[in-house]
Parts: sequence; C-alpha cells; structure tokens
Amino acid sequence: MTSLITYVRDIMPIRPLTFAEALRTAELQATKLLQLSGLSNPPFPEAIITKLPRVQVERIIPAPASGATQWSRGRWLILLNGSEVPGRQRFSLAHEFKHVLDNPFIDVLYPPSSGMSRAERAEQVCDYFAGCLMPRVWLKRSWTTGTQEPRVLARQFDVSKQAMEVRLLQIGLTEPRSRCLTIGAA
Repeated sequence: MTSLITYVRDIMPIRPLTFAEALRTAELQATKLLQLSGLSNPPFPEAIITKLPRVQVERIIPAPASGATQWSRGRWLILLNGSEVPGRQRFSLAHEFKHVLDNPFIDVLYPPSSGMSRAERAEQVCDYFAGCLMPRVWLKRSWTTGTQEPRVLARQFDVSKQAMEVRLLQIGLTEPRSRCLTIGAA
C-alpha cells in the first residue's frame, strides 16, 4: 500500500523550482494531505502527522528552536519545542513535516536565488506549507459567513493570531498594515 507521505511527495516536480512554483506546489501538497485525511473543516489535527508510520514526534524542554527534523533509526524524528503554545507547536509540526516531504529532493528543489540561500528558500516554503493547512477555501468560507476577526479565526483554526494574520494576507483577504503612522501635514 502506498503511504500518505508518498502520495503527497509525488506532487513535487523533481527539478529546480522558482519560488512561485515552490509555493504553489506546497499548497497543492497541503491540499492533498487534507484530502487524503478526509478533512473538510478546521482545525487540522496533528494526529494526521503524528500517527503516520515511521514518523515519531517528541516534545522537548528546553529546546533551542521551535522544531527540528532528522532521519534516525529507520524513522523520521520530529522534535518540537514543548514550552511553546499548542498552536505554535502544531504550526512547527506542519513546517517540519514539509521538510520530511522535501528531503529526498532538497538538493534539487531550491537552488539559491534572488539573494536567498537554498536553506532560506526551503524554510520559507516550509512555513508556507504549514500555513496552507489553513486552506484558502476554508478561510474564505468562514470569512464570507461573517467571521473576519483574525483572533476569532485563529481560535477556530487553532493557530496563533500571528499565523492567521499571515495566512489572511497571503490569500488576499486582508491588506498589509503600515509599519508607521503618518501624522497629518501642518
């Protein structure tokens, strides 16, 4: 039987990707993961990843980072910072899972480009994948039925307010906020 990881991995073209292609592929992979898991509503349960064969998730305290992934003893070991809030841990889990998906092809997929190293590009794509587990169709459904406050949406999707704000911006439901206030001219 083909594993969920293989089905989701198979979406990835094995060639150097532009940044736009990498983001689009990450979104397609997240959509496929949700589809294969039978999910149609938030939140994304971390058990979809933690219950996969050959994937072991451990929470450690103290931890030097939000998450880390490595292949060890015939399985993927995903380490999460156990002192972070659950929504942050779930986002980190999804981010690290994208590293698992990309691992066999990492040297090909993300060539250095536009002043970003291979590692920086991979990190951005993994963050985007984690955000895509808040699918645009689910967010737009909530948005059009009246739930437009990021704090409320964050609770509904069980993510941090910051992660929700980034995702709303990515899919065009909100506009970037100004970093400074302009005071009227004299």
